[in-house]
Amino acid sequence: MENVNLPAIRDCRQPWNKGRVVGQKRPLLPNHVWAIRVRLELAERKRDLALFNLAIDSKLRGCDLVKLEVADVYAAGLVKERTSIIQSKTDKPVRFEISEGTRKSIAQWIADPLMIGSKFLWPGRFHERLHISTRQYARLVREWVRSIGLDPTSYGTHSMRRTKVVQIYRKTGNLRAVQLLLGHTKMDSTVRYLGVDLEDALSIAESVDL
Repeated sequence: MENVNLPAIRDCRQPWNKGRVVGQKRPLLPNHVWAIRVRLELAERKRDLALFNLAIDSKLRGCDLVKLEVADVYAAGLVKERTSIIQSKTDKPVRFEISEGTRKSIAQWIADPLMIGSKFLWPGRFHERLHISTRQYARLVREWVRSIGLDPTSYGTHSMRRTKVVQIYRKTGNLRAVQLLLGHTKMDSTVRYLGVDLEDALSIAESVDL
């Protein structure tokens, strides 16, 4: 029997990323941050305001942010000005500041009746889930950016992580400071994360007059 070469049969399943914007998500701009804060304050969404503010200040990955405990940020009746946690990805500590506005929103959230007896800072709605999931956090981020007219496909949880460090880098050019704030073990990881390129380096160089 003669052998016949038949064309290969290809899987026609739709690509997982069809219609999605993939790649690095944009950081929020300062006016975006303030617009979202105002909307959350007016809506009296205490948890979301505290979560949004701490996401910006802490620069934590979503997996670490959702697992924060009350004791991580609160002691002796006050919200801490600085704190540290062990990162899930690297198993290394990272420190972060908690600004005055963020401390105020966290204190208001902790005082809410919904927080009575909760070990976690962002408790889950169901008994089997002790804290919100990273998927829930991602949905909240999409909701926040959509509320001020931004395209939710261009932003994500890493937008929250990148927002403050991008501003720090633009104002100081200090990559080492950004590396420490993000808890990166390698400088090239920080460079890739910020999207630093030759134009950035030249702009920094041009601002220094010797």
